[in-house]
Formats: sequence, C-alpha cells, structure tokens
Amino acid sequence: MENKFGLDRLTDRSGTNSLKWDVAEGELPMWIADMDFECAPCIKEAVLRRAEHGIYGYNVVPGEWAQAYVDFWQSRYGWKMNGGFLTFTTGIIPAISSLVKRLSNVGDSVALFTPVYDIFFHSIENAGRHTLEVPLVYRGGGYEIDFAVLEEKLSRPLTTLFILCNPHNPCGNVWTEEELSRIAALCKKYGVIVISDEIHFSFVDGGAKYTPFASVSPEAAEISVTCLSVSKAFNIAGMQSAAIYAENAVICNKAVRGVNSDEVAEPNCFAVAATVAALNRGGEWLDEVARYIAANKAFARGYIAANIPALVCARQNCTYLLWLDCSSFCSDSDELTEFIRRSTGLIVSSGAQYRGNGALFIRLNVACPRARLQDGLERLKRAIEAYISRN
Repeated sequence: MENKFGLDRLTDRSGTNSLKWDVAEGELPMWIADMDFECAPCIKEAVLRRAEHGIYGYNVVPGEWAQAYVDFWQSRYGWKMNGGFLTFTTGIIPAISSLVKRLSNVGDSVALFTPVYDIFFHSIENAGRHTLEVPLVYRGGGYEIDFAVLEEKLSRPLTTLFILCNPHNPCGNVWTEEELSRIAALCKKYGVIVISDEIHFSFVDGGAKYTPFASVSPEAAEISVTCLSVSKAFNIAGMQSAAIYAENAVICNKAVRGVNSDEVAEPNCFAVAATVAALNRGGEWLDEVARYIAANKAFARGYIAANIPALVCARQNCTYLLWLDCSSFCSDSDELTEFIRRSTGLIVSSGAQYRGNGALFIRLNVACPRARLQDGLERLKRAIEAYISRN
C-alpha cells in the first residue's frame, strides 16, 4: 500500500519499555489502543528541537497551546472554543478521576453507557462512587441507546454525573447530533453534569460525523466538561498531554481546582511542543493514517467474513478497534482471549472488562502495518478454529 509516511514500515518496538510490546518472543500484541505507526515527522522534529536544548526544567503552558486546540477543532469540526476555558492536564483518565471527585460526592452514582472503556469504572469506584450502568441495546449487529432506560437512571436522586464516551469505545458508535442533544436535554432536566471523553474523535468512517458534545446546544455547553487529547489521533500517549474544557464558570473552576489539587496539571518538557506540532502541522499525516486505517478495517472485515465466519464484526463507524462478536461459540471472552494467546501468541482484549454484554466480544486493534495485521488475522483464524474444535 503506497503512502507518504512509511505506514507499512515494521518498526521494532522491543526494548523501548512499551506497555504494548513488552511481551514474550513470538507474541503479537493487538489489544491496547496504541498504533504501530511512527508519529508525524513534525512531532519528531519538535521533540528533537526541544531535546537539543539540553535543560529540562519545570514548564509552563504557553498561549499557543490553547490556540492550537481552538484552531484545530474549529477548522475540522466547526466548534469554536474559548481558549480561556481550556486547561492542560497530563491525561484524560487522570482528569476524569479528578472530575469525579470534584463534581460529585462519596456515595453518588455515576451513569455511563456499557459496554465502555473499563478504566472509567476505576475512576468512579476508587473514589467511593457507584457505577450506574446504562446498557446499550445490541440489535442487528450494532448498538443503540434506550432513552427510556437512560432517563430512568438519570432521574434517580443520587445520579449526579454521566460519563459519555464520544465517539464510543469499544462499541464504535459515533453519536449523532440528535442523540447528543437528547442526552443533553435529559441531563439538564435531572441536574446531571456530563463528562465527555472525546479522545477517539479522529478515525471516523465516511458517512459518519464526529460532533463535540458541548457544541450541540447551549444547554450541552452549560452542563458539561469536555476531555480532549490528540494522544490517540497522533499516537503520542507517552507524551502525557490532554486538555479539559468547560464553558460553565462553576464547573470550569471546580475542574481546574481538581486537576491542580491532584497534581495532574503540569506538562513534562515535551508535552506542549508535541501537541502544538501535531495540531498545527500534523493534518496531512493524520488524514493519511485515517485512510490507511479505513483500508485496514475493510481488509480485516473481509478476511474475517471469508475465513472466520464464527466471528461477527459489530457494526461500527469509528476507531481502529474492531469489536468482534463471538457469541455463536463462546460466552466467556476472558477464557477465549487467554486461549488465543496461549495457542498462537496473539494478544487481543477481552470484552468482559467493559461490562454490559462485553463477555460476548473481543477487541482487535488494526492500527498497524498491513503485514502485521495479516499475521494477526491468520493467528486469530487458527485460534478460533482450534477453540471451536476443542469444544
């Protein structure tokens, strides 16, 4: 596959203390949301330029950081943020953990759609709050919101927060403007604050449209805090750089106090440079990666349909994480993923950790060079055939 940025290059990530690639010899990790593409050249240049200075002391966040966020989201998604309401944080999950503690009380309930990214549960439950699942309805190979169930959960007196994953991980839904507006109206009605995690904004399939939650209506902006980061889009999670945004002054002040009190509001010396470079000069790279991932998803879905018919690719329109329905032959994805790894060395995510009906699914990361993806799919085929024949 021809591409300008060497996306077919099989970069060796061993020996780099990589969470994803610190595995046994012969194993192939395709689980965590971490791409196997080298980052945009402009990011590497910015980091090297900063490194060459030779002094790595404490850093401040310059105005160009906020302006880069404002310009990027306005030019690509038509959302005009006020840079004065943007606050640096080291990551979306540290921010959410702080926000849960600042915007709710011990014993409160925090609602969220499930299955969903599992670390949300930790942010809620480690703070002494209760997870209130709003199960998404799995119908016709895709997920839908049951707004009657959502309203009932939001109407409970102790429900004070709703964590929204927009777009949604792992189900792969890009929520529509209508869906987001209905969520906002219900949360406003019942006095529930929305924390919207929008880290997966970038890889949306053709025909779908990512819409920032706070942009859909004045009431959505009034009742929400948005968590933004380019770490997934530009594959720079290790830079520990993200932002929170809230237009409501009360929510904004509580959010800022929270991330500062928890000491997650100071950048390392490369975070700002990498983020500004990505937002201001990385667009061409991002667009090419999006095209490559779209082709990888199409290739993987075709391969699975032709060669692993027992697996069903759930209907999705975002992310580089395939959500694979194994319910025709397995109801315990923990057991299945352990078997896949033991028998072939392929490492994929068990859907059980995401709650909801996740135990019937596995999650596969396709953001890698095509040769590596083909290797992973062939291993998956062997493992599923062996698992079915064993049972």
